[in-house]
Amino acid sequence: MYQSSTSPREQSPISVIGAGVAGAWQALLFAQAGHAVTLHERSDAGLMLSTSHWAGGMLAPYCESEVAEPLISRLGLRALDLWRRELPDTPFNGSLVVAHPRDRSDFERFARLTEGHQRLDAARLAALEPSLEGRFREALFFAAEGHVEPRRVLPKLHERIVAAGGTIRFNSDVSAEDIDGLVIDCRGLAARDEQPELRGVKGELILIETDEVTLSRPVRLIHPRWPLYVIPREDHLFMLGATSIEAEDTGVSVRSALELLSAAYTVHPAFAEARIVEFGSGLRPAFPDNLPRIAVGRDNRIAVNGLYRHGFLIAPALAELTLNYVERGQIDNEVMQCA
Repeated sequence: MYQSSTSPREQSPISVIGAGVAGAWQALLFAQAGHAVTLHERSDAGLMLSTSHWAGGMLAPYCESEVAEPLISRLGLRALDLWRRELPDTPFNGSLVVAHPRDRSDFERFARLTEGHQRLDAARLAALEPSLEGRFREALFFAAEGHVEPRRVLPKLHERIVAAGGTIRFNSDVSAEDIDGLVIDCRGLAARDEQPELRGVKGELILIETDEVTLSRPVRLIHPRWPLYVIPREDHLFMLGATSIEAEDTGVSVRSALELLSAAYTVHPAFAEARIVEFGSGLRPAFPDNLPRIAVGRDNRIAVNGLYRHGFLIAPALAELTLNYVERGQIDNEVMQCA
């Protein structure tokens, strides 16, 4: 990281396009810094058109380091501090990783490639999560990790933006050309008109309901193709996710549904009697290298995109980097591209 040789942009109105997790954090930090911020969202407050509506909300930089680049871990660890600072009630109960006996080698590989965990035997696992008693021989416990419920936490972020003096305009489908001042573009895949290299990676999920299982933290089940996890929600709900498919349709396949439901059953057989509440999928915006990018243009525009499957994990840190650039000309070479 180094200081730009050019002076920071002069104080001007800030418009953020896209009220999902990336745009919400941008608007929040800029509003708290005293800028006049307007957040535009093309859909209504339910954010049904936003990828964030379908996200898992896992804040798991240590677990993600199994497959993600070190940049994701760096941004994720910083973002944990920002989540704690801005929303102190964020659950930081850690996360668990378990595996079938037949996937023992993959479990050991996961342990070697990640840090920040401790091994639990069956007794310690049962003490931590009584519902898992007798289910697995051992587990990895990542005590510093957390999780949020996207559909509940996004309204909280929006409330904090307004409390900090910002304005939110839903059903506002605008383009940068329509707006004066600095524009921060957080439109995800909708920004392919400006960033054609973006692609969508489908993540499917299932929401189920049961009062026969109680979990205090996400449980990740080692899987040969992708990580499958069970995330507790409020009101006896659990989110089962998530696939990672190179496709841009928004349906949920029979194969994916069977794998997600089978994973839940493996974690606890009582899930077999759970009620299916919802099937859904979202398209994660990703660049070819699956890394996020803050692109600074000459036209008073900054594009924040490519958060891939790490949106809730890294969005706060990306917002901090954008703010540091605008106010102090500070550039992070791993993330920022300047025209």
